[in-house]
Amino acid sequence: MAVVLPVESEDAPVVVDNPGGVGPFVLVCDHASNRMPPAYGGLGLSDADRVAHIAWDPGALGVSLELSRLLDAPLIHSTLSRLLVDCNRDQSAVDLIPEISEQTVIPGNQGLAPDERARRVALAHTPFHAAIDAVLDERQRLGQPTALVSVHTFTPVYKGVHRDCEIGLISDQDRRLADPALSLLKERSDWQVGDNDPYSPADGVYYTLTRHGENRGLVPLMIEIRNDRVTTPEAEKVWAQLLAGVLADALKTVSHANAGGLNA
Repeated sequence: MAVVLPVESEDAPVVVDNPGGVGPFVLVCDHASNRMPPAYGGLGLSDADRVAHIAWDPGALGVSLELSRLLDAPLIHSTLSRLLVDCNRDQSAVDLIPEISEQTVIPGNQGLAPDERARRVALAHTPFHAAIDAVLDERQRLGQPTALVSVHTFTPVYKGVHRDCEIGLISDQDRRLADPALSLLKERSDWQVGDNDPYSPADGVYYTLTRHGENRGLVPLMIEIRNDRVTTPEAEKVWAQLLAGVLADALKTVSHANAGGLNA
């Protein structure tokens, strides 16, 4: 499964789509791509491993792009595989550059020297988060209310264990958007909906939303769709249409519950 990205150049580590979007959401897609620069030689992985979930979140970018269109939302997405460096991890995390992902050994990540780790961070992690900061800073300057939503997909089987959840909403201390969105998803779909399932912030997966959402006082939410439910462009659009309505209506309850509305 290949990925085609609307990059400004073949070396761009991050892309901002619809930067001038005036809707109340900003979208991020940390694991949008499985691309690896030729110099890394695919990290010694097979072709099958390089298109598997360990390398990226299949379907997440397609859903994100359609959500960006439907919600008129800026979208920031990485164009490099998370196996090079995971943009959704703290730089001190043990799985920032994983030597083993799920049950697969990553040959090109074994025993990296500190200078190579720093090179990887500078290559992808730093520009990705700088791009998010730039979008959010500009919206703050313009006084645009903002909710920050990250879009991911997850594998149906993780380390040999089948996951029944088909879509999960992940949240931490701030559940202003998560609670109404969970209720609406259950009302409007027959999908099995998880609350902090299949992951929770305790798994270290909430870094981007903590850094750019909760730390700024913005309304945050992380979406996880099981990737066997989003395998075609048509499915990506169906999910985006469902989620766009859920997010928009859930956000209305947040605005109504807070006299000052969303944080700008």
